[in-house]
Amino acid sequence: MRNVNFLSSKGIDVEKGLELLGDMEMYEEILSDFLDQSSERLDNLSKFKETNDLANYSILVHAIKGDSKYLGFDKLAELAFQHEIESKNNNLEFINDNYNELLKEFKRIIGVIQLYLDQ
Repeated sequence: MRNVNFLSSKGIDVEKGLELLGDMEMYEEILSDFLDQSSERLDNLSKFKETNDLANYSILVHAIKGDSKYLGFDKLAELAFQHEIESKNNNLEFINDNYNELLKEFKRIIGVIQLYLDQ
């Protein structure tokens, strides 16, 4: 049995995830899916930013926001939401200025999930 308190101690709102997803088995399955997609998402995030492809950047941060809300990653959801809004407004300056914060939180969440699932 995994230690759910580990997730809570890392700022993840597991209760919110359980409200939306029903039970721990489903929650952990979605966590695993999020982790499986994370490498490709990180690569695409960087690629879309570097090529100023704000349309696809917006679609990707929207998806990250949605998954993060379901899983209780409140900070990542909020950061992704800000990037979604600003990319739709073609605000490249905001994205460039705040990209590292988004990336840092995304990578932090990935690390937490890996540690949790490896328990």
